[in-house]
Amino acid sequence: MNKKKVYPKAILNWPKDERPREKLLKNGEHTLSNSELLAILLRTGIKGQSAIDLARSILQKFKTFRNLSHTDLSHWKEFKGLGQAKIAQIKAAIEIGRRFREDELKEEKIKIKSAKDVVDILMPRMRDLKKEVFKIVLLDSQNSIIDIIEIAEGTVNQAAPIIREIFQKALQHFTSSIICVHNHPSGDSCPSKEDRDFTMELFQAGKIIQVKVLDHIIIGDNKHYSFADEGGF
Repeated sequence: MNKKKVYPKAILNWPKDERPREKLLKNGEHTLSNSELLAILLRTGIKGQSAIDLARSILQKFKTFRNLSHTDLSHWKEFKGLGQAKIAQIKAAIEIGRRFREDELKEEKIKIKSAKDVVDILMPRMRDLKKEVFKIVLLDSQNSIIDIIEIAEGTVNQAAPIIREIFQKALQHFTSSIICVHNHPSGDSCPSKEDRDFTMELFQAGKIIQVKVLDHIIIGDNKHYSFADEGGF
């Protein structure tokens, strides 16, 4: 019977107390380095490199977990033997972390006092998206978050369907007010003419339906534009 080949550098050859998975189970995940956490996701290394050596090489190239999340496959070519399945696992784990924080904030019933409160919640996920995504933050009468919903249809260039869907969601959740947020994949948060026209239509529709539109925020790369802060309403 063929036995699986174990390379000399493989983590299986390490003392148990030094193996990342065993360290996590014994001491907790907070005690592990970034390389050790990534090594657990990788599970195995590639020829000539243990999982932790490979993890160090990956982090040396990309620097941060954020940078790992918005790469395409061409950026990984130098890691020979690292398959698409492992790359997908890494990206999925980072996305779980982002969604966990979003869910945590919703459960805390965060009260929104400014555009920055919304930006702090949504910037980590939206700044790296490769396509335009539109979200609405639904608020109760105390300006606490009821939910954050992604709109399925349209962009600001297709105002009518997206405005219709926004207020359908708001009414379904008995929302007192809303804040709309979308990203610019270019990273530039400056509003376009279409953004300005859309915002005006959105605000007018809210007055008719009696759901207050508090703001429309555009997310760029670590910067944002708030129509409310800039006097756009």
